[in-house]
Amino acid sequence: MTDIKKILYQYWNYTSFRPMQEDIIHAVLDQKDTLALLPTGGGKSICFQVPALAQEGVCIVVSPLIALMKDQVFQLERRGIQAKAIYSGMSQKEIDITLDNAIYGNVKFLYVSPERLKTDIFLARATKMNICLLAIDEAHCISQWGYDFRPPYLEITHFRRMIPEIPCIALTATATEEVREDIQDKLNFGSDSAFFQKSFARDNLSYSVYYEENKEKRMLDILSKVRGSAIVYVRSRKRTKQYADYLSSRNINASYYHAGLSNEERAKRQDDWIHNRKRVIVATNAFGMGIDKPDVRLVIHLDLPDNLEAYYQEAGRAGRDEKKAYAVVLYNKNDLLQLKDNIDISHPSAEAIRKVYQALSNYLKIAVGSGYMESYDFDLEDFVKTFQLGYLETYHALKKLEEQNFIQFNESFYSPSRLRILFNHEKLYEFQVANKNADKLIKMLLRVYGGELLNNFININEKKLAELMKMNTFIIQKNLATLNDAGVVAYEPRKETPQLLFLTERFLANQLPVNKKLLEDRKQSYAKKVEAVINYVEDKETCNTAILLKYFGEFTRKECGICGNCIAKKRKNKSVDSTLPDLLINTLKKDLLTPEELVDKLGRNRKDEILNTVKILLDNNEVYYTETGRLKPA
Repeated sequence: MTDIKKILYQYWNYTSFRPMQEDIIHAVLDQKDTLALLPTGGGKSICFQVPALAQEGVCIVVSPLIALMKDQVFQLERRGIQAKAIYSGMSQKEIDITLDNAIYGNVKFLYVSPERLKTDIFLARATKMNICLLAIDEAHCISQWGYDFRPPYLEITHFRRMIPEIPCIALTATATEEVREDIQDKLNFGSDSAFFQKSFARDNLSYSVYYEENKEKRMLDILSKVRGSAIVYVRSRKRTKQYADYLSSRNINASYYHAGLSNEERAKRQDDWIHNRKRVIVATNAFGMGIDKPDVRLVIHLDLPDNLEAYYQEAGRAGRDEKKAYAVVLYNKNDLLQLKDNIDISHPSAEAIRKVYQALSNYLKIAVGSGYMESYDFDLEDFVKTFQLGYLETYHALKKLEEQNFIQFNESFYSPSRLRILFNHEKLYEFQVANKNADKLIKMLLRVYGGELLNNFININEKKLAELMKMNTFIIQKNLATLNDAGVVAYEPRKETPQLLFLTERFLANQLPVNKKLLEDRKQSYAKKVEAVINYVEDKETCNTAILLKYFGEFTRKECGICGNCIAKKRKNKSVDSTLPDLLINTLKKDLLTPEELVDKLGRNRKDEILNTVKILLDNNEVYYTETGRLKPA
């Protein structure tokens, strides 16, 4: 077994580990199942990469995002470490070669998605691999109580049963106590498992929350005061561009980022921001995971996330260089109402789920007692239109049916066709005039999907376009491909037809065994997370850092002194009449009084000022409480 410090220096050129890393690595090398909670930027990857390099064999790394896998593979390979990833879009031959290299070659790290763990080809090859470690990145995704539960992560449970003697390390930046226990349970951790948690406190990061109706103006004001690289988070793809344009028009060098952009465009914008060619990037939560930029000075949230785990992770992208940085939330009454409304929208009742199940069975023409393990082509938009259902409510009902293992969607269901017009207005008009055959299709695209097609990739539905134009879907696809070849549009068709797999025989809808308790528990868990966010933004007295620490089970009486609430408290104390402390002490020398009696004596119109002064005098030991609760000068 190679010395771990030699490995660290050889591949990373570091002479020492960060706090806790070495302990985690030793636990893994002692063959203990290990859960490591390290805040964003805390060096989680080294905790599994170093012990894997210290042993013979391949380390299988389960990761939820293709971009994250590719980035990790790139980082390892540039250090001279053999790493490969298997992800959707690869050909069968490419997958075959990659798996063979993990068995017979010198591949040290094999990155896979959780879905890959259940495929026959992977399971067959895994039995031939010399696996030394199983690493689970973003491990909170396996917990139904986590903020980002992903059912495919449950496949890891079955895979672990195949390799019970191989140690497992699970890593995440954020997890409550409930989620931590669930992770260890789902991953079948041994009785001698190890758990490590670094403090969630960030001494250099100032958290602030402001109620603000005019968010644009306040954002501009903050950006003018806090210099340096910044991220602005919003929840809408459309608003990423709107705010980026707004900032650019005010001479702030800004760009935008969301999952609707092409891979090339996302990579370019990310690179421009990382190398400071753009100061501000306005983004959805699709941005940030796996990005290591230490000098971010400011993160602004213009929309509220629906849980503090996501907020902590996103805000934590500021100040990784341990220099002073700021995380700011701007919110208003409408934000709070939207958060509360989303509780019911995203957690439909058992009755609503059964209604969608009934409609689904009718739509797919599945008789009661049939359909077991049968796959069906499925068009969500057509389904919603046919049965006149609400889109969002239906989507969430289908997700609940999937979570409770009644149905399963293929990957294509979540990856529809996408299209972007590459010409500007003027050039597009010239093309339409010169190409009458294409004119009708382009006009329909603009009518259905709007001018946003000229700026971003938009999800499209060829079947819907075909119905509107009274044409065959295949002809629409062929014509879009022709426009793509001509360079007029960038068209990315679905790789396959979206399909739905029935995992059980079809039930009578009123007898569908929906787990109501699980539904209610999940809804209550989500509601508690929303409530915690609302408490965080509305609490104007408690230290912002202390609120976050308490949420993650870390209790402290110490105030950070640099957050918005702490600074407001300091300003309040400084504004106190300088003669008031002497007046209070002289008054108490004549008569011992309770704080309320003191207020009554000196004037209730000065209540806050008097009570703040009393607190300062108590903190400075200039007065103290008697046994009867009265104040007495020292």
